[in-house]
Amino acid sequence: MKKKNHPVHFGIWIEARKRYRLSDCQIQMARELGLNPKKFGSLSANPHEPWKVPLGQFIEEIYEKRFKRERPVVVVSIERDSIKYLNTGLSKQDSSVENRF
Repeated sequence: MKKKNHPVHFGIWIEARKRYRLSDCQIQMARELGLNPKKFGSLSANPHEPWKVPLGQFIEEIYEKRFKRERPVVVVSIERDSIKYLNTGLSKQDSSVENRF
């Protein structure tokens, strides 16, 4: 199978989604909230910490508290967002080259 080539900052989110079993919607909420995926380990529940809610539920609660809605209006997967990011970067480079001449 061909390995997908994603920018590093998107790869961190993809890895966090797999490791903590989050949905695309929860990942998008966390990104909009400005959470750091490297810090999810301290936010996630552990069997020895029964007072913590699961990470996905925690993200949903703080998203609703901040934005006053249950979920984003449009949910886009992180892979699609990275492809869009790569395509816009390429189109900007192409247009800058055309403008020089």
